[in-house]
Amino acid sequence: MKISGTITAMVTPFAKDGAVDYGRLQAIVEEQVAGGVEGICAVGTSGESPTLTHEEHHRVIEKTIEFAAGRAKIIAGTGANSTSEAVSLTRAAIAMGGADASLQVTPYYNKPNAEGLYRHFMTVADLGLPVILYNVPGRSGREIPLDVVVRLAKHPNVIAIKEAAGSVERVSAIKNLLPDFTVLSGDDSLALPMIAVGAEGVISVASNVIPREMGDMVRFALAGDFVRAREYHARYYRLFHDLFIDVNPVMVKEALALMGRLERVFRLPLCETAERNLEQIKGTLSQLGLIAS
Repeated sequence: MKISGTITAMVTPFAKDGAVDYGRLQAIVEEQVAGGVEGICAVGTSGESPTLTHEEHHRVIEKTIEFAAGRAKIIAGTGANSTSEAVSLTRAAIAMGGADASLQVTPYYNKPNAEGLYRHFMTVADLGLPVILYNVPGRSGREIPLDVVVRLAKHPNVIAIKEAAGSVERVSAIKNLLPDFTVLSGDDSLALPMIAVGAEGVISVASNVIPREMGDMVRFALAGDFVRAREYHARYYRLFHDLFIDVNPVMVKEALALMGRLERVFRLPLCETAERNLEQIKGTLSQLGLIAS
């Protein structure tokens, strides 16, 4: 399977009582499909995966598949820092049917060595569902070494890597070693420069807020129209920046709450942002015409 374009790292909406709000989830999926994104990633970091129970984790993926109804590719966030847990979550995604791939984060906290990383990802890939590796050293404390990426790319089920290390140079390094291997940006503000050196899309937080605009920027860039793509980047750069002035997904959920798309509810240890950050994102959304002034 080949994947490219804009894949939304979808938030998980909660009701006022803290339960997953599946009505709001359906509305979010519909907004994403209507916005023309190529894919939706359910229960990744932006979906507050660390605080969902396994039952909720399975159900959010299952309902996302149901609501999307084949209109966008579905990436199931089934990574973990325990290989057995990643296997269990991935098997559940396979059993429910309809997931196009899984997103597998670098095991965090226990920080395995290179061979441990290789065996971990290979074990999940052997299950049969296509795998997108997720390199995010800022959260996991461990980078997937380039030689490990090269070894993993030989597996027919390892189809792509999400690069969220903040390095355009690393995208060039991967494409130099693996010209035909798919790289997806994991940073909205770096999506355009990463595509310029060979990335084929983005797994995006900002597309929760601006699915059509983010998708258009990426499509222009992939078509080689960097003049138009830069116009989108310049217009929305402030949003890209402000969505990360607090830990993700706090700011994107704050933005969506201000837009009336979900309740302002988080699960501890995540909580509301500081008032100064809220005022900043309000100003940005207002400037872009996404909320009333």
